[in-house]
Amino acid sequence: MASFRAVAAVSRAVLRLIEDSCPRTEFPDAQFALQQAIDIAKAPIPEGISLYLYRVGVNTTRRNLPPRIEPDGRQFRPPIPLDLFYALCVWGRSVEIQQRLLGFSMRALEDSPIFPAGVLNQPGPEPGTFRGHETVQIVCDSLSLQDLQLLWDALKPNVPLIVGYVARMVPIDSEISIIEGPAVQTRVFEMRGAPA
Repeated sequence: MASFRAVAAVSRAVLRLIEDSCPRTEFPDAQFALQQAIDIAKAPIPEGISLYLYRVGVNTTRRNLPPRIEPDGRQFRPPIPLDLFYALCVWGRSVEIQQRLLGFSMRALEDSPIFPAGVLNQPGPEPGTFRGHETVQIVCDSLSLQDLQLLWDALKPNVPLIVGYVARMVPIDSEISIIEGPAVQTRVFEMRGAPA
């Protein structure tokens, strides 16, 4: 399972996939950035894609995962499965460029919705975060009116085209081991008589 660095590793992998897929002949000036709301409000990028992690939730469909067991038999507390909610913000110097960037980025994410460990563990500040068998799925997620309104309020005065995505089941491992007592060898039952 992944360490606490998994959230940042997923964000970087999503942005890297879009940037690496970008047709530079079509979008020579496109920039790609992970941004917070304050970054977007103060200094948005003039043309390109910014990825904004606006909400994180615990995945309730798989909340009770089994504990992690190391090869030496040590057990650790179960991981917490997170869903990461992103606003894919599209910027353009013109409406046409902005809409083309939107179409390209959505197609790129739809073409590669499963991120294997090799993609998630690309060189950077989070190497080796995911184990070889782990994957993360990213899917387009319709923004509720409430989420959209909150995003617009947070990003004012610069409001880009926004598409919602969710990275599902990002596991965060615990480093706290489960200590087991020795195996029960015998059980003794005592029967006491009723008080007289």
